[in-house]
Amino acid sequence: MSRPSNADISRRDLAHVWHPCTQMHDHEQLPLVPIRRGEGIWLEDFDGQRYMDAISSWWVNLFGHAHPQLNAALREQAETLEHVILAGFTHEAIVELSERLVALAPPGLTRCFYADNGSSGIEVALKMSVHAWRNQGLMKKTRFIALENSYHGETLGALGVTDIPLFSETYQPLLQAPLRAPSPAAPAGAPDGDCDRYCDLALAGMEALLAKHAHEVAAVIVEPLVQGAAGMRMYSPRYLTRLRELCDQYAVYLIADEIAVGFGRTGTLFACEQANITPDFLVLSKGLTAGYLPMSVVLTHARIYEVFYDRYETLKGFLHSHSYTGNALAARVALASLDLFAQGDVIAANRQLALVMAEAIAPLRAHPKVSSVRQTGMIAAIELVRDKASGTPYDWRERRGLAIFQAALKRGLLLRPIGHVVYFMPPYIITPEQIHWMVATAIEAIDEGLRAPAGASSEIGPSMA
Repeated sequence: MSRPSNADISRRDLAHVWHPCTQMHDHEQLPLVPIRRGEGIWLEDFDGQRYMDAISSWWVNLFGHAHPQLNAALREQAETLEHVILAGFTHEAIVELSERLVALAPPGLTRCFYADNGSSGIEVALKMSVHAWRNQGLMKKTRFIALENSYHGETLGALGVTDIPLFSETYQPLLQAPLRAPSPAAPAGAPDGDCDRYCDLALAGMEALLAKHAHEVAAVIVEPLVQGAAGMRMYSPRYLTRLRELCDQYAVYLIADEIAVGFGRTGTLFACEQANITPDFLVLSKGLTAGYLPMSVVLTHARIYEVFYDRYETLKGFLHSHSYTGNALAARVALASLDLFAQGDVIAANRQLALVMAEAIAPLRAHPKVSSVRQTGMIAAIELVRDKASGTPYDWRERRGLAIFQAALKRGLLLRPIGHVVYFMPPYIITPEQIHWMVATAIEAIDEGLRAPAGASSEIGPSMA
C-alpha cells in the first residue's frame, strides 16, 4: 500500500473535519498542511517538507515534538493505567503531580482541581470564586472584572470575560457581561518611557471599579504579563503587585490565567513570580503536559478549600466535574515534563535564549513597516503598520497575516500571525543558530507578505491566534 500524500490526507479531511478558528470556505483556495510526524522543533508533512514550529503548536509544546523521555513516560503509564474516575478514586500520578505543583507554585497554593483544557480551567476558577463567596453568605458577589483586550477561552464563562469581539460578539446574548478595566499594556508604538504611565492609568481605573463595585465583584481575572490573543500585549509586573494589594483591600479574589504564560514562557516558571504575588486561583494548561495531552489545573489556597469543606447536606461542595479529570496519561507526561525542568536549569537556559532572540529581532525596530517590537522571556512580537509615522494599521480585509503565513510556510517556517502581529514562541530546545534562522526567515516572509496584492490571501483561519 502506497504512503498517503498531502493531497490524499487533505481530501479526506475536508470531507469530514471542521477545523477550529477557521472559516472553512478559505480552504477552497488555501491548502491544508497535513503533518505526518514531528521531531524536536520540526514538523514534517506527508510529502517530506519540514517546518520549524516557531509557535509551539498553539503555545503548548515546551521541549519539542516526540521527546524521547516524554514518550517513554507515556508508554510506561499506558501499560499500567490509562484512566480512572477521580471521584472517590485516585492514582499515584495525580497525587505526585499535585505534590510537585504545590511545591513549585507561588507560596500558599496548596490545593489542585483538575479539568480538561484551558477554557474548562477558567470555568472552574470563575465558578469556584462565586461559589466561595456564596458559601460565606455573600450572595451578591457574582460579577467579574476583566481587562480590556483580554482572552480567557471559548466556553461561555470564559468567553464572557474575554474582550476579543471576533470571538465573543456573536454570543453576547449568552454571556454575562463583566466590568472592564483598562489594560496596563502600552499601545503599539508608544515610547518605552510611557509604559509606566499606562500602568498607572490602568491601576487608577481598576481601583475606581473596585471602589464602586467590590460589593458585587467575586474576582478580578488577568493574563499575567502578556495578553496573548490580543497580539502579545505586554506589561510590567508592577501592575500585578499593586493589583494584588487592591484585591486584598477590597476583598475580591484574584484569578491569574497563566494558561499561555506558565511553565517558563516569561523568564520565570510562573509569570506571577516576577511580581512576587500569590493569586487566589492560578489556572494552568497548555505547557502543563508539554503539549502532549489536554489537561488543566486550578491551584488555590486553604482558605478557599475550607469554605467548601462541610457535611454533604449543607450543599456547600463544589460539584463540578469532567469525565477525564486527572487523567493518568496526562498526569504522567506532566510529571515527565517537570522532570526535564528539574534535570537541567531550563529557566536559566531560556533566559540566555531570550537574549539571543532579543538580538535577532532588534533590527526589526528600524523596519519601515514595524511600529513595535516587544518581548517577555521566550515570547516576542512584531507589530506591523501601513504607515509607521502615523501608526496607521493595515485594514484587516487586506489579509496580510496569512500572506505572511504562506510566505513563511514555503520557506519551511510555521508562523501564525495574530492579525498584523507576527510573534515567536518556540520550544525551549531551539538553538541560537535556529533562532537567527527563524527570525531572518520571518523577515523575508514579512517583506513578501506585505508586497502581496491586498486581499490576495485568506486570513481568518491561520492568521488568528
